[in-house]
Amino acid sequence: MAEDKPHHLDAQPIPVSISMADTLESAGVESQRPALDLRTLYIALLAIGLGAVGMLAAVVLRSLIGLITNLCFYGRFSMALVNPTVAHVGLWVMAIPVAGAIVVGIMARYGSKAIRGHGIPEAMETIILKQSKIPYRVTLLKPLSAAISIGTGGPFGAEGPIIATGGAVGSMVGQVLSTTPDERKTLLAAGAAAGMAATFGAPVAAVLLAVELLLFEFKARSLVPVALACATAGGLRILVWGTAPMFAMGPVKPAGAVAMIFYVLLGALMGVVAAGVTRAVYAVEDGFEKWCPTHWMWWPAIGAVVVGIVGYFAPHTLGVGYNNISAALSVKSGLAALLVLAILKWVSWTVSLGTGTSGGTLAPLFTIGSALGAAAGLVAVRCLPHADISVPVAALVGMAAIFAGASRALLTAVVFAFETTLQPLGLVPLLAGCGSAFLVSCMLMRQSIMTEKIARKGIRVQSEYAVDFLDRLFVGDAMQPAVCLKAGDSLQAARQQLLGRSGSDSHDLFPVLDEQGGLAGVIGWRDVFKPDLAAGRPIADAMKMRVIGIRPDQPLRDADLAMARHGIGHLVVVAGERSTEVVGIVTRSDILRAHRERS
Repeated sequence: MAEDKPHHLDAQPIPVSISMADTLESAGVESQRPALDLRTLYIALLAIGLGAVGMLAAVVLRSLIGLITNLCFYGRFSMALVNPTVAHVGLWVMAIPVAGAIVVGIMARYGSKAIRGHGIPEAMETIILKQSKIPYRVTLLKPLSAAISIGTGGPFGAEGPIIATGGAVGSMVGQVLSTTPDERKTLLAAGAAAGMAATFGAPVAAVLLAVELLLFEFKARSLVPVALACATAGGLRILVWGTAPMFAMGPVKPAGAVAMIFYVLLGALMGVVAAGVTRAVYAVEDGFEKWCPTHWMWWPAIGAVVVGIVGYFAPHTLGVGYNNISAALSVKSGLAALLVLAILKWVSWTVSLGTGTSGGTLAPLFTIGSALGAAAGLVAVRCLPHADISVPVAALVGMAAIFAGASRALLTAVVFAFETTLQPLGLVPLLAGCGSAFLVSCMLMRQSIMTEKIARKGIRVQSEYAVDFLDRLFVGDAMQPAVCLKAGDSLQAARQQLLGRSGSDSHDLFPVLDEQGGLAGVIGWRDVFKPDLAAGRPIADAMKMRVIGIRPDQPLRDADLAMARHGIGHLVVVAGERSTEVVGIVTRSDILRAHRERS
């Protein structure tokens, strides 16, 4: 008897009874699972809890930043989120960021190196390479290091560390409860997105951020838990901080043809700026790695010297700076002030982030983009006084477009700008500006500010999502007629039958039928022509009785998965769920042919 290696369906001795549902489950075919099941409900309930944790993380981190800022710049004990000032500390403003950076460097070296950076690239790397397992200590060290960095004047936003903290908590929950890697990824994304929803009051944008940057898929079993986590965090945010938009704007007017052309051009300009900002950050990082003789633990302190000097002359570049975004959107500054803010914030943030300290990228990008957008709007209004260009909308487009170009999260940028300002008339200009920024950015650089770091490590990040081509084809469309043998015939008869077959029969594995015409097993070409088997022996003595089969109405992806799971190149196609009637055979070559025909 030949080796009992599986080739198609688990079959019993003649006559065989085949259960397709059992077979596909054992073959690991995922496409036949329901979109949602009880396990998804379990993960969704955990995600709701993570939504509450995300809100708690936002409250705690904002309080820590407020406490450290008040202690360092005002000499008082208060957790109110305030802007750093030079008035109370004078020249000491140059030393405070350095002191904070030294503490962060020590925490990174002796605590966890994972706290360095702005959080999202590290989360992406964890998902791709480490099965979404974040070390437990990062859950504590990341928000603490970020609070110290921002509270001592670091030009970062709190959203990156909150996102990283929420993701770390989600990963920790997934590890404690022994979830699968896909479920841990969903929990990590749910925690991270909840952190963003709680910080900005933008739950829909947070869901899109998770889809575009963390999940690497668009499936109900991952999307629903993330959505529930963001809804929970967004609802709790309303209870704590109210319903006011994150960035207030005055009334805006609808955009006409001239204004729309301007917003498209502005978006293209922001795409160029986004590419330049990304290259600058990594140029600083490369410079420190190549030429800085000190240990990387001290690099944040060196970068903080620049932060302190810039902060002395422009205090509004220190800290989170959400007020700068609101000021740009409300056009409370002149052209020169806006340009100075954009340039100095860019210098301070680029140098500091490039040294590997802990902090976020969203708020600095929004600050730079809104300031440049408002400045461009002021110039346009002066040059075209009769056009319907709105300076606040220009600031809004600049804010969202630079993020769309830098992060390649187009939908996130558009919806985020809307949710944080509640300006529906800005949606069409946002789509135009962010679309052109995305296009220009993609033409100028291959990677985004989120993926460049991990791409340099040889990690490929999926940037496009589409329905699998094989999921749109059925096995019946690709299968070929099967050359069937009879179990009672001799090997000599089988040899004569196979040698006389037509050239169109390209498969070399053959279904063996019992007396009733049902599937009994399979036999390969080599087994039929084995020289040590007597020609007079029946085929049943040489056939393999373990079979893996598939139905003609199943997606071709199921066939591909089953072949990969069992290390085989052929599947017998049977008529129905429990049928043993053979209707064809599908091979690896058939799958490859489907790909060729597509191209």
